[in-house]
Amino acid sequence: MPTRKIKRGYRKTRYILYRETLIDYKEQFWSFIGSFVGIGLIAYFQSQQFSQHDIVYLIGSFGATSVLVFGIIESPFSQPRNLVGGHLISAFIGVTVHKLFPETLFLAAPLAVSLSIVTMQITKTLHPPGGATALIAVIGTQKIKSLGYWYILSPVLSGVVILLLTALVFNNMTSSRKYPAHSTYHKRYLKTIKRFIKNN
Repeated sequence: MPTRKIKRGYRKTRYILYRETLIDYKEQFWSFIGSFVGIGLIAYFQSQQFSQHDIVYLIGSFGATSVLVFGIIESPFSQPRNLVGGHLISAFIGVTVHKLFPETLFLAAPLAVSLSIVTMQITKTLHPPGGATALIAVIGTQKIKSLGYWYILSPVLSGVVILLLTALVFNNMTSSRKYPAHSTYHKRYLKTIKRFIKNN
């Protein structure tokens, strides 16, 4: 019995490695175009509002989001609920923590990130870059901190909307890409793995 489990695990691992090492140039093309346009639009609009130094913080958060929503579009972390909810919840928590502990960075920074993680878990909106969004509200420049709760609307919500709309357009340009990904995708993925294991 343990031998069968080991063999099955080996076949499953081999299939996943095989699938992950396939090069799909169309996939990479649309990932590039989508992320280029999304980040380009954010950089343009936010440069009208913030200094170059401020933008570095914000693009850091949205850059990580772009990896998910354009590079791993099937991931649960990449779906619109997680994208929007994760950033907005984290932004709210980050601003609140900064207001409560404005002078205590060693407490405010970890508290903002940790509360964001737990709240995203509770609300089923886990989006890893949300942690960065919460952190930026605490460690950002004085201009970012002075926004207070406006930080949630701009730059966070405005940036999220740009990325979401861009993802909806460029992630659906070919039949091989579908965004948002539905639970049926995950069921189909599991069926494919099972079929591969059975045939090998």
